[in-house]
Amino acid sequence: MKYVVLIGDGMADRPIDELGGLTPLKKASTPNMDKIAQKGTIGKVRTIPEGMHPGSDVANLSILGYDPAKYYTGRAPLEAASIGVKLNENDVAYRCNLVTLKFDKNRTHAAMDDYSSGHITTEEARELIKAVKAGLESEDITFYPGVSYRHLMVWKNGSLNIECAPPHDILEREITDYLPVGERDVVLRELMRKSVDILAGHPVNKERLKNGKKPANSIWLWGQGKKPKMPTYKEKYGLKGALISAVDLTKGLGIYAGFEILKVPGVTGWLDTNYSGKAEYALNALKHVDFVYIHVESPDEAGHSGNYKDKIKAIEDFDCLVVGPVMKGLKERFKEYRVLLMPDHATPIKVRTHTDEPVPFVIYDSRNEKKNKGVAYDESITERKDVVVVNEGYRLMDYFIKEVAV
Repeated sequence: MKYVVLIGDGMADRPIDELGGLTPLKKASTPNMDKIAQKGTIGKVRTIPEGMHPGSDVANLSILGYDPAKYYTGRAPLEAASIGVKLNENDVAYRCNLVTLKFDKNRTHAAMDDYSSGHITTEEARELIKAVKAGLESEDITFYPGVSYRHLMVWKNGSLNIECAPPHDILEREITDYLPVGERDVVLRELMRKSVDILAGHPVNKERLKNGKKPANSIWLWGQGKKPKMPTYKEKYGLKGALISAVDLTKGLGIYAGFEILKVPGVTGWLDTNYSGKAEYALNALKHVDFVYIHVESPDEAGHSGNYKDKIKAIEDFDCLVVGPVMKGLKERFKEYRVLLMPDHATPIKVRTHTDEPVPFVIYDSRNEKKNKGVAYDESITERKDVVVVNEGYRLMDYFIKEVAV
C-alpha cells in the first residue's frame, strides 16, 4: 500500500461578495479534486485544537498524526531543523522575517506594510541577513539565512515567555501594540530596532526601491520555541516517508518525523512554484518509500495577500498540476494506494490570516471507490450531515493509515 497526502495550504475560505457569495475554492475549476470527492470518503476535521493559535505549524503537526498539545513547542525550531541548525537544550529559536515597515514622515511610527517584503528573492535576502549578522550577532545571538523572507535567530539561554505577533496577522496596523512583550523583551525589541538602521541604506534595498519593489527594511522576530521530541513515522506507523514543501517549517516537521526531504528545483511557495516537479518527484519517491506528504503553499500566500484572483489561480494550478498528475501516476504505477486531500486550515481573503474552523477532507482508496454523486470538493462538505467528523485533528492520520475509527 502507498499513501499520499495532498495539502493545499490555506485553501479553505469564506464567502466573498465579489464572487457572488462563493469561496475561491467553490469558484475555481477543480475537476481532479471533485473527482476524488465523488469517489472517496468525505469528511470534516478540526486541525487546530481549541485554544491554540491557528498556525500552519500546529495544523500540519496535527495532520501528520501528532497531538499538538503534547508535541508542539513552537514554529522556529521546525525551521531550524529544516536549514540544518541543531539546537541545544537551552537554545530558543525565533523566526526572523524580513518585513517592510511603512514609516510616517517623522519616522516615529510604523505600520506593517508587507510580511514578506514583496516576496523578496532568496538571493537578495541572504545579502540582507549577512548584514544583519555582521551588525547584530553576539555571544548569545546568532542569525541563520533561510528562504525568501523566512530566516532564523537562535538565542542561547533565551526567553520563551515573550508574546510575539505573527507579522502576517498585523498587516496595515501600527506596530507599537504588537512589539514583543514579556520576559527580557527588551532584547528582541532592540534587535528589531537596530535592524532598521542596518537595512535602510543597504544596496539591495536601494536597488529594490529603484525598481519599484518593496524594501526589506526590518527584521521581525516571532514563533519562538525549543526543539521538540517526537517519534518518527517508522516508530509510529512502521512506514518510510518523504515530504515535499517550499516552506521550512513543514520540512522541519518532516525531519522530526524521520522523512526524506525531497529537493524539487524551482519550488518557491508562491504562484511561480514548480507544481509539476512536486508531482513528479513524489511519484518517483514512491518507488522506495511508503508515504509521501506533498505541501503546496501558494493558496495560503494568496489568502494572506487578500487577492482572491491569485487564490483561485493557486487552487486551479494545484488541481491541474499536482492533484491530477499524482492521481494519474498512482493509477498507472501502483495497484493499491490511498490519498488524503485537504487544506491544513482556512486562510480567508477577508481576514488575510489563518482561522480555526473545520476544513473538508477526502480519503480516496483504490480498493474501495465510493459513489458520491454530484459532490464537489469545497467547504460545503463541512456543512453536510453524512460525513466523517474528526474533532481531534491528530486522529485523522490513524484513520487514514490504520483505518482506526474516529
